[in-house]
Amino acid sequence: MTDDTDPLARVRDAASARGLEIEIRERPPANSLAEAAELLGIPAAGIVKTLVVKRSDDTYLFALIPGDRSISWAKLRAVVGVNKLQLPDAGRALEATGYERGTIVPIGSTTDWPVFADQLIVGARIAMGAGAHGYSLFVDADDLIAAYGATVADISQPAE
Repeated sequence: MTDDTDPLARVRDAASARGLEIEIRERPPANSLAEAAELLGIPAAGIVKTLVVKRSDDTYLFALIPGDRSISWAKLRAVVGVNKLQLPDAGRALEATGYERGTIVPIGSTTDWPVFADQLIVGARIAMGAGAHGYSLFVDADDLIAAYGATVADISQPAE
C-alpha cells in the first residue's frame, strides 16, 4: 500500500496500475519552465505543462500543452463543448489534484479528471511534472494518451 503523502510513490503506483512506463528524474529546483528545460537538456517544447482547468459546474479537466505554447481558450472551449473555462487558483488546483502547481500531472491525481492533449505532443517522448518539486517525469505521450483515454485536439497557440 502506498503512502498517500508521498507524491512520487503515488505517481509510480498510478502509472504501474495503468501499465504506463515512466521515468522520474531528480533535478535541481527550477524557477521556470525554461530553466527546467535547460536543466534537463531539452527544448521547452519537450516539457508538457499539465494545466488544471475548472468548468462552471466546479468539475475539472487536465489540458496538456507543450511548454513553448499557451492554451487556446477558444479552441479548448470548442472541444470541451462549454462556454466558460478558467484556471483555478493554486489552492483549488491542489485540492482538485493533490499536487502543488508546478508539479501537477494527471498520473496519480486524487481524481481522474478527463485529459485533453494538444495534438503537437503526439508521437513525442515528453517531460512533465512528477508530483513533487525537483523532479521531472518522462513518458511517451502516445502511451499517456492511451492510458488516460485522452482527447487529442488542437488546443494550443504560440506563446505570447
